[in-house]
Amino acid sequence: MNPFNEKPTPLFDLIENWKEQYPKSYNPREVDPYTKTRIILMNGTEFESNWFSHQFERNTDNMDLRRELAVTRNLEKQQQLKISMLKPISETALQHTIGYEQLAVDLTAELAKREKDCYVKKALDFALLEDFDHLYRYANQLEMEEGVIAERLVGRYTEIMPARPTIAHHRYPTDNVRRPINSKTADKFTVLSTMIITAAEQQTMNYYMNIATFGQNDLSRKLYQEIGRVEEEHVTHYGALMDPNATWLEKLLWHEYCECYLYWSCYKTETNAYIKKFWQCNLQIEIAHLHKAVELLQKYENKEWQQVIPDGEFPAPLSLHENIDYVREILGDTVQYTSLQEDYERVENLSPDADFFRYQEAINNAPNQVPSHTVINTHIRNYGKDYRFNVAPNPIKELRSRSCDNTCVGRVPGAAKSSDFSCN
Repeated sequence: MNPFNEKPTPLFDLIENWKEQYPKSYNPREVDPYTKTRIILMNGTEFESNWFSHQFERNTDNMDLRRELAVTRNLEKQQQLKISMLKPISETALQHTIGYEQLAVDLTAELAKREKDCYVKKALDFALLEDFDHLYRYANQLEMEEGVIAERLVGRYTEIMPARPTIAHHRYPTDNVRRPINSKTADKFTVLSTMIITAAEQQTMNYYMNIATFGQNDLSRKLYQEIGRVEEEHVTHYGALMDPNATWLEKLLWHEYCECYLYWSCYKTETNAYIKKFWQCNLQIEIAHLHKAVELLQKYENKEWQQVIPDGEFPAPLSLHENIDYVREILGDTVQYTSLQEDYERVENLSPDADFFRYQEAINNAPNQVPSHTVINTHIRNYGKDYRFNVAPNPIKELRSRSCDNTCVGRVPGAAKSSDFSCN
């Protein structure tokens, strides 16, 4: 499909009344886990688009352009809030968090499996293990707090077990900044990939940032606080990959094209009939937004859309599905890596005075006080072992114990073995 060839709906006709803006929520006992993750993904995508438009407005003094942006931005917010209302009242924040982390795992794995740029793939594979470990930490907290087994929520599509321990995710900020791509020379899917994963991780960061204070107990609040700090690292990590040299209007065109691609992908892969129609309607809205971006690009920069996106045909649909084998492969190969400025290195190859070690000592000087570790220790104390769902033993033997939480892997030299990252 090429959305540039579609006939757009007039923007004013897309305004909905209050009844239309409040959709029927999904049934948490019946919905497929990947329907939930698609909802989270598109909520984050709309949030990113809305806030990109706010930043654009704050960086131009052209009042005509600012008014044009305000119209589209208002519709993006209408979409974002409507999508968020698909979540039912009965689903707790912590249960919803499991969906956030399942999305992070399976979206990142799917993007990495398709990524042609080796540097971008490494960035995806690196953070994949961290989100995978976050799922494990939240799942243990969920059982203690609500008596709910997370494997039911993820449909047993995604394993739940330790990866690079969360305690090892805390890095000095300068080690989270990546080299950017060039959107004019990069593969189209690479451009989309950097935008999609940044929006998804930003949504997770924002969710944890706001939900942390609503935790039901101190341990839950502390866990959100800690992992929220890691999500800040991830947003820096992924956001730095995006092309900083494209103009604001070129970026606007990419944003709208990316939204069209994702809604089309959701429509193509959705299994719930009601939600499938929902995605189809939103695709039509985004096609209208895309054509408005084309119009603004022509008017203010005298450029055709083909000068920014030479081929408008969508790549194959982005599908959310089980990635157990892929995650296991990355875990087995790269668990002992951290990042070093713009690249990655095994912990044992860092100099003793590396920023990573200095920062670890500053923030994690008392490992037993680190919330992500405390959660597992508390679960072990209460239940005799941790909670996990895995189809085979953990690829890392040091992470197989269910009665002792490992805090050395990924942060202490020689704590485990790793080979290297791989390219497609």
